[in-house]
Amino acid sequence: MTALRQRLIDDLQLRNFSPKTQQAYVQAVARFARHFRASPDRLGPEQVRQYLLYLVKEKHAGWSTYNVALCALRFFYQTTLGRTALLDGIPCPKEPKRLPVVLSRDEVTQFLAAAPRFKSRVMLTLGYAAGLRVSEIVALEVGDIDSRRMVLRIRQAKGRKDRYVMLSPKLLELLRTYWKRARPRPCGNLFASRTGKPLSTRTVIVTCRRTLQRSRLAKHVTVHTLRHSFATHLLEAGVDLRTIQVLLGHRSLKTTAIYTAVSTERIMSVTSPFDALAPIETT
Repeated sequence: MTALRQRLIDDLQLRNFSPKTQQAYVQAVARFARHFRASPDRLGPEQVRQYLLYLVKEKHAGWSTYNVALCALRFFYQTTLGRTALLDGIPCPKEPKRLPVVLSRDEVTQFLAAAPRFKSRVMLTLGYAAGLRVSEIVALEVGDIDSRRMVLRIRQAKGRKDRYVMLSPKLLELLRTYWKRARPRPCGNLFASRTGKPLSTRTVIVTCRRTLQRSRLAKHVTVHTLRHSFATHLLEAGVDLRTIQVLLGHRSLKTTAIYTAVSTERIMSVTSPFDALAPIETT
């Protein structure tokens, strides 16, 4: 490992970036350097601009890939190298606004029923019943289940934040049944692999894909779709946005407000002005 790479890692750790973000930034800077076959401290804003154009025009990179590369390079030049104004002229991409896929309640039931194993059903049910991210599902420990206060403690989630979510009586009953059947090995995590190690996020993602195939739903369903459905169904049940924001662990209320655009019950309750028109001849 070069001294420059180690310095970048040290800077990321000092600012308490998550391990996932640290890895993404280091890899992004490394790919930039490999593209020009030169040490990144010898490159400047013109090379950064050329590289970002390469990502867009030749690699057809999505918004998230472009954004990670730009953020990583800005951090590297501004923080690690101390060249604070070097990339000020590089434009930030405009994030495309896409509505999330949301399942109806019947579709959630159909999907969860198609899980290949009971353990799989419990994992995916957590995604919907508590609105958890896939990383939060695999990180959940037995001690995080507080049956007295009827809450789940989500530790050090996205943004290095703890939060609580509600623990429904039906979910508690399901988790107790799972505990009696599975008796997870003592790795601390609720879901463990056959070797006793914590389950990987990839395992849950693959399980979700298999469940979708078995369910025969036409929609594209991911673990995050269950989280989107959780939030939308809460909104349709009359829960206020601020409460939903806290349950999801969103930093900004603007992020949570997107669910007002996918709540079909609100849309369906609005009367179209077409209905007030005189009848239109069909002959």
